Amino acid sequence: MIARYTRPEMRAIWTDENKLRIWLQIELLTCEALVREGIVPKADFERIRRGCAKWLKDLPGLVARQKELEKTLNHDVIAFTTAVAEKINHKASRWFHFGLTSSAVGDTCYAVQMVQSADLLLKGLKRVRRAVAKQARRHKYTPCIGRSHGIHAEPTTFGLKLAGMYDELGRAERRLQAARETAAVGKISGAVGTNAHLPPRVEAWVCRKLGLKPAPISTQIVPRDIHAEFQAALALIGASIERWAVEFRHLQRTEVLEAEEPFTKGQKGSSAMPHKRNPITWERLTGLARVLRGNALAAMENVALWHERDISHSSAERIIFPDSCCLLDYMFGLLERLMEGLAVYPENMRRNLGLSLGMWNSQTVLLALVRKGLTREQAYALVQRNAMKTWEVRHAGREDADFLEVLKSDPEVARHFEPGELESLCSLDFHFRHVDYRFKQVGL
Repeated sequence: MIARYTRPEMRAIWTDENKLRIWLQIELLTCEALVREGIVPKADFERIRRGCAKWLKDLPGLVARQKELEKTLNHDVIAFTTAVAEKINHKASRWFHFGLTSSAVGDTCYAVQMVQSADLLLKGLKRVRRAVAKQARRHKYTPCIGRSHGIHAEPTTFGLKLAGMYDELGRAERRLQAARETAAVGKISGAVGTNAHLPPRVEAWVCRKLGLKPAPISTQIVPRDIHAEFQAALALIGASIERWAVEFRHLQRTEVLEAEEPFTKGQKGSSAMPHKRNPITWERLTGLARVLRGNALAAMENVALWHERDISHSSAERIIFPDSCCLLDYMFGLLERLMEGLAVYPENMRRNLGLSLGMWNSQTVLLALVRKGLTREQAYALVQRNAMKTWEVRHAGREDADFLEVLKSDPEVARHFEPGELESLCSLDFHFRHVDYRFKQVGL
């Protein structure tokens, strides 16, 4: 279902028309290789090529005829070869599909489609990374609170947060490129992979013409761990997208509101509550990542087949290949739009920084006391005591509660510091000294 929302270029890869176009290409290349081998007469090959050319000009007609034949034959590849033989309309058609199996055509076609899809996905991912990079540079020094366990930890910058996203998507790009190379494997090696009827040089020539590598060894099919690796790469990229979807969903919470997904003119947030502006697109990405993982699991279940093959993998693959590729393409489109239109609220980030009353300096003071000769246990006890006192002051209703002031008022702490030293330590500048270094590390 998601295919109708994705880009036309990706949808086109997984249409029946494109599939049969690739099937025709595989069959013609094999016939041409057999001419080179001296098996197929050149004149017969020319008749085959002319027949195929007629269907190439009318791929919707080929799809329709194949489906009509399949109603009786109950076999998609035989329906295809029968439709082509009808168009060749000559005894030369006997060479069409010579020495091939259904899986030779189907699996080699899958490899071409996976490569085509990966190329489009790589372009989409690059666009997403550019959008993330732009926001990261814009907010390189925009201070915000870092959180662990959902609780205020130490300050970071919104730019550093996005730089982490940029870097993670860079790993996703490398995984996708590797998955493309892994998936680019065809096979023209016969019914059980022995090349009994087609010599290995035919397989090598056909695969090279298609931009593929021949499988070093295969059965009737390309081993399904290859396809599972491709699906797992897509699912892992989805998991990375989900990680950031969850992050931004939290940042859009009313009591946080540090960043917000675009809310377009005329958009409605809730059928019941007109005031709502919900993180629905981030939530959509979260849910769709689960679908990618489910498809990857199905691909892993497809690895274990009976002997040289069974067909239990086939039905699942007809769903998971187009769905995962189209789905991830759709997710990239959503993510690019989200990052380009992201609303960022630096004033709310500063407000939230203040909620922990400066106690995000606790580790800085702890380590400073250790440097001055205290044991870690002594320093920890001093800092924690003053942190707890800061909370007590706030809970007592005093709005002037401030960790730095509480520390300065504790003689056991103050005696270790020169005037102004604690103020210098308890600053955002102290935490952001190496932001530029981190940006350079990830290529920003």
